[in-house]
Amino acid sequence: MTLSNDASGLPASPYKAAGSLGGRTLLISGGSRGIGLAIAFRAAQDGANIVLMAKTGEPHPKLAGTVFTAAEQLVAAGGQALPLVGDVRNDDDVAGAVAAAVDRFGGIDVVINNASAIDLSRTDDVDMKKYDLMQDINVRGTFLMSKLALPALRASVQAHILTLSPPLNLDPHWAGKHLAYTMAKYGMSLTTLGLAEELKADGIAVNSLWPRTLIDTAAIRNMPQGEVMVQAARRPQIMADAAHAVLTGGNLGTGARPSGIFYTDEEVLAAAGVSDFRPYSLGAPEDGLVPDIFL
Repeated sequence: MTLSNDASGLPASPYKAAGSLGGRTLLISGGSRGIGLAIAFRAAQDGANIVLMAKTGEPHPKLAGTVFTAAEQLVAAGGQALPLVGDVRNDDDVAGAVAAAVDRFGGIDVVINNASAIDLSRTDDVDMKKYDLMQDINVRGTFLMSKLALPALRASVQAHILTLSPPLNLDPHWAGKHLAYTMAKYGMSLTTLGLAEELKADGIAVNSLWPRTLIDTAAIRNMPQGEVMVQAARRPQIMADAAHAVLTGGNLGTGARPSGIFYTDEEVLAAAGVSDFRPYSLGAPEDGLVPDIFL
């Protein structure tokens, strides 16, 4: 999947960056495709160093791309890339990724907790192996990568942990629709809430980012009716631009580095000056887009 607007014919992004990630080192989980790759690609365009840790070392029969083809795209975009085959559930894999990032690039400035598993089954129907998978990847994986990267982050002057998880919402509606998945995603968000408080004195910003609308990803396309659903979705580039704005402060207009915030892509980009979101859509009118869950 080519993410360059020029090469793919996609509309030009309406986001005008006020800052740069050039020279900064990002460690991203699950960044071989989708939103994670889009975030990495946007950073690479600034000349960032990207450490990609993902399970896909060999081509998948249903999903395009591997961690190695992703790295090739990042280098072509202007960044440096270190592709690592690893599982965020495995302590040694995550520790190895952190060590490799420090060894190759001298440190870590940003951790992106992107890896996530999804199953929207109701409680009667959810398979417990899938329940365990969501807890292990979403909650434990986010906690583990954040935890093991802390020594390196403390040495950075612009340290940031950004997790792709929703605002905490205690309205029982969402727990009642898909309890297992809600628990897993809210566990990621609780990690943001807790680490932001715990790390106040360390100068590490900890925030979450979530899309206002459905995003076109392979995970959605592989769901029942997924190919139809994504026609009312936005492209992953909206999340990439929003993440870029959060990490560079482009949504703030000040030197402040807030922590413990649960951002949505639209609010971030609106604050960064975007007023027309139509270029991010696959073609559906703005009032025809599918809102994302948890909002």
